[in-house]
Order: sequence, then structure tokens, then C-alpha cells
Amino acid sequence: MGYGRFLLKRSLQGVGVVWGVVTVVFMLRFITPGSPVDTVAPLDASQETRRRIAEELGVDQPIYVQYFDYLAGLLQGDMGYSYISSISASAQVFSKLPATLELAIAASIVAVVISIPLGVVSATRRHEPADYAATTFSLVGISTPNFWLGIMLVLVLSVEFGLFPTSGRAFGFADSVGAITGPAPFFEVTGAWLKSLALPAITLGTYFTALITRLTRSGMLDELGKGYVRATRAKGLPETLVRYKHVLRNTLVPVITVLGLQLGTLIGGAVITEAVFAWPGLGTEVINAINARDWPILQGSLIVIGVGFVVVNIVVDALYAYLDPRVMGE
Repeated sequence: MGYGRFLLKRSLQGVGVVWGVVTVVFMLRFITPGSPVDTVAPLDASQETRRRIAEELGVDQPIYVQYFDYLAGLLQGDMGYSYISSISASAQVFSKLPATLELAIAASIVAVVISIPLGVVSATRRHEPADYAATTFSLVGISTPNFWLGIMLVLVLSVEFGLFPTSGRAFGFADSVGAITGPAPFFEVTGAWLKSLALPAITLGTYFTALITRLTRSGMLDELGKGYVRATRAKGLPETLVRYKHVLRNTLVPVITVLGLQLGTLIGGAVITEAVFAWPGLGTEVINAINARDWPILQGSLIVIGVGFVVVNIVVDALYAYLDPRVMGE
């Protein structure tokens, strides 16, 4: 199977998964107790008022009519309107997406920059102090709850030493880029953005860092014991070249898969971290929508998160096939 055909196949499978996500998310409203009319209508609303509200919301139609209307709206980029604020759900959800993407990508960068070198050092210095330190770090990282770590970082680094803001998002990445040509000082805006992003990214990326460290270490140890490594060393190749060009390259194939899956998890699973740091992302939006029973916002957020998972998985499959063309024949 060619590379293009492989990507087309994965993309078509992704479309099917997205359709399944949309269907499940749509059905959640019907299997959950209560009605959208109860959210919008006043407590003392008459039956006539409730009937008009149901008609305006479109929930008086049969379920299959509502389903196809919802699909048609999604194809046009219309997710409906918030029951609470009457703002377009698409606009409200996508306005929160950059903050979540920033946090997820920053946490991934923190994890990759720390974990891969740490895993390589741990594997190449097995049973030495560096290996024990890396193993201990990964064990502590996996065992530490994110919410507790976030609170401790705030208490120590923000409250005690005042190095970082306690919560919120002062600026976004777009503000930092715009400051290059804008009136605001670039370094001031970028510094404020990085400070507000640092603690949430560390909190969210700690478990990820520990996981990738252990995966890199085990993969390196497995590859170092194979015959091709002995052959390359016998040819007189420098150890650094053997270690990083051959061994690490083969180790990165499963690591990239986990990186992609975890990135999707970070996009959808940053709810606790966003709550601790009052980060205005999709996780916070989902919690607020659940509390307010604001179904258009909740459905839109879940669909965007689901699409994010699918896109990340397709990208991971593409990278996986590039690094190891054998997967295209499976």
C-alpha cells in the first residue's frame, strides 16, 4: 500500500469516528434526565410559554428530525446557540480552544524536552546513580496527582516566592506574536504569557514526562541488546552516532505513538489542571456547561475534543508510517 493511499484510508476511518462521536454526543441529551426547556424557561412559566420555548429550540421535533438538523448545522459550522448567553456555541467553543491547545502543546514540549534525554541517559547508564535518579523521578511523577502538584506549585512558587501568577491567563500566544509589531513591548507581553503558562504546563506535563521517560528507557534497553547495534559498533562507528542515529530512531516509533495519544488526552483531559489554575480553556467550559446544563456548549466542546483526538491520531499514523513503512501493509 502506498503512503498516499494509507493516509486516505486513515482519513476515511477518521471521518467515520467523528460521525460516531457526533452521534453519541447528540444522544447524550436524550438519555440525560431533564429537558432543555427546564433550563431556559422561568420556574413559573406557563405551558404555553414552555411550548413556545420548545418550538424555538427545536426540541419539539422528533428525534430523527433533530438529529439530521444538527448534522446539517454542523456541516455549515453551526453548533447552535448557548441556552444561557444566547451566544453562538461555535464562537464560544472555538474562543476557548486556543487556551487549551497552548496548555496541551506546552505540556507536551515540557515532557519531550525532559523525558527523552532522561530516558536515554537512564538506559545508557544502567544501574548507575543517573539511572536510579531517573527511575525515581518517573515513579514520583506517575504517582503524584495533578491537582495536588498544581496546588503545591501555587503555594510555593506563586504565594511564597511570587515567581509566577497564581491563576489566570494574562496573554495568549497570539498576543505575544502580535506584540512584535504592535504597540505593547514584546518581551513584557511574552514574559507575562510564559509566566502564566509555566505552572499549568508543568502540572499537566509531569505525568506525561514520567511516562515517556520510562517508555524511552525500556525501548532503548531493548534496542541496545539487538544484533544491529553490535554490528554498527563492530564497524567502528562512534558510540554517539550509534546511540542517537540508530538506536534512538528505532525507539522513537512507539514513543511517537504514545506522544500522539497523550496529546489527545491532554487536549480533553486538562479539566482538573484548568480548574486549579482558572485557565480559560475547553475543560473549564465543559465544567461550566455541565453545571448550567447548557447543551449546545457542552456538545460543541465534546465534538471539538473528539475531532482533536482523531486529527492527532491521523498525524501519528502518518509519522509512524514514515518512520516504519511496514505498518502500511498491515
